[in-house]
Amino acid sequence: MALRGVSRRYPGLTALDGIDLEVAAGEVVMLTGASGAGKSTVLHVTGGMDQPDEGHVEIDGTELVPRNLDRHRRRIGFVFQRFHLLPALTALDNVLAPVLPRRVDFDRRERGMELLEAVGLGDRSDALPSQLSGGQQQRVAVARALVNRPGLLLADEPTGNLDSVIGREIIDLLMSLRERYAMTMLIATHDAEVAANGDRVVRLQDGRITSDQRVTPSGDVLNRLGGLRP
Repeated sequence: MALRGVSRRYPGLTALDGIDLEVAAGEVVMLTGASGAGKSTVLHVTGGMDQPDEGHVEIDGTELVPRNLDRHRRRIGFVFQRFHLLPALTALDNVLAPVLPRRVDFDRRERGMELLEAVGLGDRSDALPSQLSGGQQQRVAVARALVNRPGLLLADEPTGNLDSVIGREIIDLLMSLRERYAMTMLIATHDAEVAANGDRVVRLQDGRITSDQRVTPSGDVLNRLGGLRP
């Protein structure tokens, strides 16, 4: 995926100012910077939820334009800081919510249960969000983001509403799922410990990229990734 000369402006605010960013297939890129630096806007224009005023967004060599946005949104996963689970639905039905209105070529329940197992909640499929801890709710949200088998996963402060221990579990989960499902990931975070798990750390300030550095994982990070190297 690539952002080429992308700018996004709102009244009184330049959220992105002509940024260029390329992410190779299978990479995990961490977006860091202060609140308002432009991290979420990068995710939104990459995910097709917002459109740039200038520049181009390319996914797998295809430019995002209005006519292909719906198709693109169905091929990515998005994990939010707030879990956004539907309170009246079970964990399984929350995972399946994005595909319930659509015709699909897979067994929904089988896919949903597989993903709940993958995030360690196979035994909580019938639980309502109110019966789950914050960390468990975020795991359901991660499973929901994967229901379409996305090649690209976008995550906006996925540990922001969690304590440090549970946040560590969620980031470890994302890294293991990256390997299992061969995904590219773009993760916005202000947590340096979270950012250290990426292959690259891209820092933004005032809508511009100020640094782009490759991470050299420590031994314990490599162990958590099963020896996977960027």
